[in-house]
Parts: sequence; structure tokens; C-alpha cells
Amino acid sequence: MIIDCHGHYTTAPPALAAWRDRQIAGLDDPASAPSRADLEIGDDELRESIESNQLRLMDERGIDLTVFSPRASFMAHHVGDFKTSAAWASICNELCFRVSSLYPERFAMAAMLPQSPGVDPATCLPELTRCVEEYGAVALNLNPDPSGGHWTAPPLTDRSWYPVYEKMAEYDIPAMVHVSTSVNPAFHTTGAHYLNADTTTFMQLVQGDLFTDFPTLRLVIPHGGGAVPYHWGRFRGLAMALGKPELAEHVLNNVFFDTCVYHQPGIDLLLDVVPPKNILFASEMIGAVRDIDPCTGFHFDDTRRYVEAAALPAEHRSAIQEHNARTVYPRLDALLKRQGR
Repeated sequence: MIIDCHGHYTTAPPALAAWRDRQIAGLDDPASAPSRADLEIGDDELRESIESNQLRLMDERGIDLTVFSPRASFMAHHVGDFKTSAAWASICNELCFRVSSLYPERFAMAAMLPQSPGVDPATCLPELTRCVEEYGAVALNLNPDPSGGHWTAPPLTDRSWYPVYEKMAEYDIPAMVHVSTSVNPAFHTTGAHYLNADTTTFMQLVQGDLFTDFPTLRLVIPHGGGAVPYHWGRFRGLAMALGKPELAEHVLNNVFFDTCVYHQPGIDLLLDVVPPKNILFASEMIGAVRDIDPCTGFHFDDTRRYVEAAALPAEHRSAIQEHNARTVYPRLDALLKRQGR
């Protein structure tokens, strides 16, 4: 089977965005703030939003299952305070859970956390716990920059993050390290901020010794790792200069990269540089890049075509498309086994 480890609910019914607009307006005018009960989205609306979009493309591209989380750019942790983020995360997570309940063999739910700038990450633990224990979440999205592009949070190796890692280790659940919208005009959200964050995350992990304290922690860096594969020699050299072990020993037992790279040469480079055990198939379809590539006639985000065209042994392709995800996401593997897959 083919597992896409990186999907977002980018096609949620318009009522969700309308509720969010009211929530944001309510920050200045509390009287206009909506209640949770004000958001009414029926199952038929969810089906329509999924069947004509993600599910249609999954069928066309031969993708069996997608790990499905709230829309990354909509997380917007910089908006309001922790109470704002907690309400928003709860609603978005519930919708993704409902999608996974409607299509249990096609979508597995991943949770966003109610992060907020300057707020102790431990405040995220109740929502994390709820999503795992009540919704059966198989993964988390962890934002290393809740400030929206201003990078006011400490590095991911700082001990302030440890309560989240401790709970992840307890549940044996991985996190995709994924930023949200940039409100810094110097950084375009998807063209700069996302890729900057992927690269920054990797360098933070190289600088620290996080996996000495959390040897079972697993982090997925999306979008092919940003600049990491292209500058692998730089990171190896910096690790040496910092007195760290080789990258294979220092981080590659715990860090993984997805295939959200939207051209063949980029995928080929990723597959040539990064060990196959550290690569997970993903597309982030209907995401940042939605158009058809005039050079190929296919959608930029149809990443299966790139992986299939790459010069890979069959066992490596199978690992990337299925078996690595089962290893990195053990709760997903358990779910699939319960389904007889």
C-alpha cells in the first residue's frame, strides 16, 4: 500500500473559516465572539469537501491512506492567546477526527497543538492527551515558531519543550515539525517560512543532544527537509566543528524527511543523499503548490510520479511508500493491522 504521511484539511467547509473570522474579531469585541455551538458542519458537508478533493486525487494517484491534520497555515498560533488557540485547535482536531471516522480506511487523524507565543508548551498536554486517547491520533504537528515568523520561541532542544516530548515518548507517537502562517513580511509563508523552518529545525537538532534524553523520540521534517539534503556536507561539517558524532549516529535514528518536493531532480537528490530508511512518502496535496507543471503536464504535488520514476531498488521504494511510515507511526501501524492491512 501507499501511505501519504503529510495531508492537511485545506478544503474544510467555508463555515470553519467564517467561525475563525468571528473568533478573531471577538478578540477586539468580545460580544461578537462565537461559541463552539455556533459552528454547524454536517457529515454531508464533510463528505462533499473530501470526496471531490483529497479522496478524488488519492484515488487518481493510487494513494491508499493519508495522515490527515488541520490546515497548517490555519493553525496561526500567533493569533490571540492560549485560550484562543485552545478553542481553535479543539475544533480543527474534531473535524479531522470526523473525517477519519467517515473514511476510516483512507484517513488517519493527526492533531495540531494549542500553542501560543511565550506560553509554556506543557499547556498543550490536555489537548494532546484528548486527541490520542479519544480520537486515536497517530501523530502530532509541532510548531517550532508559534510567533508566526519572528522566531521568539527557544530552540526545540530547550528543556521547555520536554513536557511535550515526555508525553510523546509515553504514547510512542511522532510529531511532524511544521510551522504555520508567517506574519513577518520578510518571509513568504510557504515559499520561505516553511523551508526556513525545516532547515532551522534540523540545525537545532544537530546543535543539541535531544535524543540522548529522548532516544525513542521521532520527528518528521516536512518538505524534503528544506535545504538539508542540498547542503548535507555543510551539516556534516558543522556537526564535526561542534564536536558531535556523524549525522547518522547523532540524529538519523530519530529524524525523518518526507517527499513533499515538487520536481524530479529534487526528489532524486533527496533519495541520493538521505538513507532510504529516513524517507517517508508524502504529497501535501491541495496544499501550497496546486497547479499543473507545464513541463510535465501533471500536478506539481503528484509526488508518487517522482518516487516511481526514481532509480530505486524495489525494497527501498516499498519502504518509502509504506513500511517506513509503519515504523515511524506505530499507532498507524496498529490501526492498519486492526483493519487487516
